[in-house]
Formats: sequence, C-alpha cells, structure tokens
Amino acid sequence: MKALVQDTYGAAEVMELREIDRPEIGPDQVLVRVCAAGVNPADWAVMSGLPYIARPIYGLPRPKARVRGTDVSGVVEAIGSDVTRFQLGDEVFGSAKGSYAEFAVAAQDTLVLKPANVSFEEAASVAMAGQVAVLALIRHGKVGPGQNVLVNGASGGIGTFAVQIAKALGAHVTAVASTRNQELLRSIGADDVIDYTKDNFTTNGKQYDFILDNVSNHSLSDLRRALTPTGMLVPNGGNFTNRWFAGGGRTLRAVILSQFVGQMLQTFIQSDELETLEMLRELLAAGKVTPVIDRVYPLADAHMALDHVGAGHARGKVVIAVAPRAAGTAVAVAA
Repeated sequence: MKALVQDTYGAAEVMELREIDRPEIGPDQVLVRVCAAGVNPADWAVMSGLPYIARPIYGLPRPKARVRGTDVSGVVEAIGSDVTRFQLGDEVFGSAKGSYAEFAVAAQDTLVLKPANVSFEEAASVAMAGQVAVLALIRHGKVGPGQNVLVNGASGGIGTFAVQIAKALGAHVTAVASTRNQELLRSIGADDVIDYTKDNFTTNGKQYDFILDNVSNHSLSDLRRALTPTGMLVPNGGNFTNRWFAGGGRTLRAVILSQFVGQMLQTFIQSDELETLEMLRELLAAGKVTPVIDRVYPLADAHMALDHVGAGHARGKVVIAVAPRAAGTAVAVAA
C-alpha cells in the first residue's frame, strides 16, 4: 500500500510517499480503507520532533511510528475476531494509527459510523479537534444555556468546532480571530466577533463564564481579567515556538495558579473516547456542527498539508484525500 513515511525528524521534506506492507490487525481492531485523513498540529509536531522533551515518547533517535496521522474516515476492510460494533463495508470515522496511508488500523472503540449527510473529507477532520472542543466545553466547562463563552483562536480547527458546539449548548458565543475570518465565524454561529488586530478582549472590560484559549498570545493573568470571578479558563495553545517544552510550562503554571484563585484554570490531555465520538456523530448527523475545511490535498502532496498546518494559519481543518470520494458526497471548502 502507499503511505507517507518518515524515517527521521525534520521539516516536511522528511516525509516520503512509499510502498509499504499493509498493517495487520489484532482481535479487537479494525482495518480501515482510508478515504481521507485529517491533519493536526500534533502531526506536524511529531514530524518535527517537537517539543524536544517529548522525543523519548515519540522515539529516540527517530520516530517509533513511521506513518503520521490519526484522524481518519473510510470503509471497514477487515475486522478482528473480537470486534462486535462494525461489519465489512461500514463507513466510519474516528482515530487510527497511521492514517496518512491507504489502510490504517484502529481499535474498534476509537471509531463510529459516519453520518450519511457528512462527506469523508468532513468526517476525517473531526476526531482530535472535535473531541478537544467537547471535552473542554462539556466535560470540564459544563457550558449551558445563557452562559457567555469566548473562543480565542476561533477560526482554527478546534476553534471552529468549539464555536458551533458552544452555540448548540445554548451559550452566547464570542469568537476572536483576524479580520479575514470575521465573516466565516458569523456564518458558523458566533454571536459576537472580535478582531484581535483592532480590539484586545482582555482589556475591554467584558467578562466571560468560560474561555477556551487556542492561541497562547495572552498571559494567564490577562486572560483571568476577562473571566468572571467564578469562570473557567482552558489554556489549550500548543506554543511550539518553545521548542523544548511547547505549552508545558504554561499548563503547569495554570495548574499551580488554580489552587490559589476562585477562578478555575482547567487543563487536560485529549484522549480518544467512544462517548465523545458518539456525541460528535450525533451533532454532525443533526446538522448542528458542520466541519470547516480549509484545503484538501492528495496523498502525494501530504507533506504540503503538514507545512500549511505548521505555519499556523489554517482556517478550520486541512484534510488529505487518500481514496476517491464516494459517489454523492461533497465537501465545502472555506472561502
């Protein structure tokens, strides 16, 4: 099978399209014929070997997993002997190992059925960014009707999901992004939009019950100023400009500070959970959440997709199209 393979850390040029063996599955695993794969900043980070402190996890002196990609959509090609949730031919999406390839392996509980109203490209963009948004807003933030929610970095992958999910929960949503993304954010349901090139939301006197910060362009003390006295902040930005620790130091400071203030500074590690994937599937099927797709690249140009995401200016999600699109599906790309 064709796959995008990485033998060493570095820039996108280290990724090579090669023929490799099709992966084997275990008893509780599913082999997915990949139709599309989502691209995440985490994929770029592993490709680059950043932050350096994580290299013992990624692999020393080279990555343990040679094929990048976790977000996936496709068709069930084979199932292990203990798999009960899927049948051959099912259209699925979720998380897999090495989705930048024609076939990828997934545990059955990291996949759900793809809604018929969602394209493979759209479905491939959901797993990581969508689950972060659900975990932040629902599990930790317990956001509900009437609350004031602010999403900083609202035009990115996590941000576009967070705006729509917060709106579906009945919150009043304020989205922060650059000038060019104002119309996009209004179109996906933002009640108020702040252009960060003209207005600083941490100094304009307004306060919010919940802030999801995907950018890390304000200090924790500045962000707390924009919170209500009992509000919650989730500092989620990766900040890979710090090549040793990325956002690790900021996360640690948030954990320590939260012990001494009335406001809640919540941190968490994203994990694949069947419950959150099912919740996202229901939101997609009901039309309450529609993935925002910036660009779609063929597998042969997947290194360019990683470059684009690594530059930090993607609007919504970037997707790699691996197999031909299924008949009757279509994908809307952000203008």
